[in-house]
Amino acid sequence: MGYKTRLPFLAILTFSFSSGISPHNHEDFIRCFSDSFGNSKSISRVLYTKSNPSTYTSILQSTIRNSRYNYASTIIPKPLAIITPLKKSHIQAAITCSRKHGIQVRVRSGGHDYEGLSYVAGVPFVVIDLVNFRRVIVDETTKTAWVEAGAQLGEVYYRIAEKSRTLAFPAGLCHTVGVGGHFSGGGYGMMMRKHGLAADHIIDAQLIDVKGRILDRKSMGEDLFWAIRGGGGNTFGVVIAWKLSLVQVPPTVSVFNVTRTSLEQNVTKLVHRWQYAVSKFHEDLFSRIYIGTVNSTNGEIGIRTTFTSLFLGGVDRLLPMMQETFPELGLTKKDCTEMSWIESVLLFAEFPTNASLDVLLDRTNSPLIIYFKVKSDYVKEPIPEIALEGIWKRLYQVDVQRSLVQFSSYGGRMNEISESSTPFPHRAGTQFQIQYSVFWVKDDIETSKSRITWMRRLYSYMASYVSKNPRGAYINYRDLDLGVNNLNGSTNYKQASIWGAKYFGRNFDKLVRVMTAVDPDNFFRNEQSVPPISSWVI
Repeated sequence: MGYKTRLPFLAILTFSFSSGISPHNHEDFIRCFSDSFGNSKSISRVLYTKSNPSTYTSILQSTIRNSRYNYASTIIPKPLAIITPLKKSHIQAAITCSRKHGIQVRVRSGGHDYEGLSYVAGVPFVVIDLVNFRRVIVDETTKTAWVEAGAQLGEVYYRIAEKSRTLAFPAGLCHTVGVGGHFSGGGYGMMMRKHGLAADHIIDAQLIDVKGRILDRKSMGEDLFWAIRGGGGNTFGVVIAWKLSLVQVPPTVSVFNVTRTSLEQNVTKLVHRWQYAVSKFHEDLFSRIYIGTVNSTNGEIGIRTTFTSLFLGGVDRLLPMMQETFPELGLTKKDCTEMSWIESVLLFAEFPTNASLDVLLDRTNSPLIIYFKVKSDYVKEPIPEIALEGIWKRLYQVDVQRSLVQFSSYGGRMNEISESSTPFPHRAGTQFQIQYSVFWVKDDIETSKSRITWMRRLYSYMASYVSKNPRGAYINYRDLDLGVNNLNGSTNYKQASIWGAKYFGRNFDKLVRVMTAVDPDNFFRNEQSVPPISSWVI
C-alpha cells in the first residue's frame, strides 16, 4: 500500500483521537461484550483480540483480497477486536456494546472489498466477520433460497446445483465473493441481460438494526427493504440473511472465449463494432470484453482482447444470432462449448475443466500477494475509435499484464427495470459498464504511487466518453477518490452528494431519508456510507 493511499486513513485516525474518543475504550467494550456471554466458553470462538496476536492476525487476514490493506503493515489501522458470531445474539451484543462505548463496527462477509472498508477504519472500531453465518437452504419446490450473509457465491451456486441443474441465481463470477456485500450493492453477473441483478431477486431479508432488533421485510418496512438491496454494504444495519427468488435456466448453455491481438487483427475496429452490436444482442446473450497488454513471440507488446460470452441456449441457436449481429468476430462452432449452467460457473471462475463442483465450497484465500486499484464507468454512447486508441496507448504505459480494462454489456432486462426499483440506478440507456484495474506485486511507495497515478490519469482521460451529469460509478467497486465522509460526526452533504449521485443517481436523496429514519445518529457509517440529515453540514 503506497503513500497516496495511506495518508487519508492516517489523517482520519489522527483526527479521531484528538477529538475526544479514547483509544482505551476498547477495554470497556471487551468487558461489555464478554459479560454478555455469562459463563459460556464459546466466547473463545467468537472474540479475537491483539492479546492473542497469531490467531487475531490469521482471522483478520483470512479473506483480504487487496494487499494494499494487508495487516502486515504497522501503518494501517487495525480493529480493536474481531467478532465471529455464532448466533444472532452475538451480533446484537456487539452492536449494543459498540454504541455504549463509542466504538464503530465494520461488517465483513467476503473480503472482496476494493477499498478495505469492511475491515479498515480511521477511528476505533471492531470487525463483525460473518464467516459462521453461511447456511444456504434451497427450496426447489418454491424456487427460493434463504442465504446467510456470510456465505460466498460459490457456496450458493453449489447448494442450488445440489437440488437442480435448471435452477440458478443471477450474481457474480468469483466464487469467493461474500453475498453480504455483493447483494447490498446490487450484484451483477453473466445473466443480468436476461434476469437483471441479484438485488432484483431478493424477496425478503433479516436485518439487525441499530437498536439490536431482528427485522424481516414486513417489520422493517418497504423503504428500508428497498435501501438494503443496492444502497451499499456496511450501512443501515447488519443484514444476516437474504431470501432469494431463483431463476430458471436451460439444461444446456453455451460459452465462448475468443481472443484477438493488435499484432494479428485490428482489435480497435472489433471493439468499436462490438459497441453497436451489443444493443442488438438477444437478452439470452451476455458479452464481456477483457482488454490488456501481452508480449508477442518477437518481444513486441500488443493489446490482447478476449471476447467472453454466456448464452442461455445451444450453439445451433447462438451462431446464427452472432452472424446476424456481430459477424466481424467470425465466431465458429469450434469456438463454442455447450455445458450446464453450473459447469459454466466453474469455467468463468477459471477452474480446470475436470474440476469437481466441490471446489466451489473452498473459501481459502488466494496465496498470491496482489496490490490493486479499481475504478468504474458507465457508457451510454459508443466510444469512438480514436478514443479507444487512446486507451491502448495508456495500457502500453504500465507493465505487461499489470492492467486490465473490462467492458460488460448491459441492455435486455436491465432496460426494462426502473432505475428507482432499487437504489442501483444504472439501467435503461446504459450500453455497457467499464471496470479499470491496475495491479502490482512490489510493495513500495514509488510503485504504488506510479500505478495509482496511472489509473487516475486513465480515468481522467475517459471523462469525455462515458456517462455525465453525473458520471456514474458502481458502489461495489468502491472508489475513495470520489470523496469521503467525516467519520467523527458531521458530513458535508454537498460533498457526499457528489459521490452519492455517482453511485445512486436520483436515488441518493431517498437513501438519505431512509438512513435518517432508521439510524439518525449515524452509527452504521463508513467513508462512503449514506449520511443521515442529522450529520449534514450545509
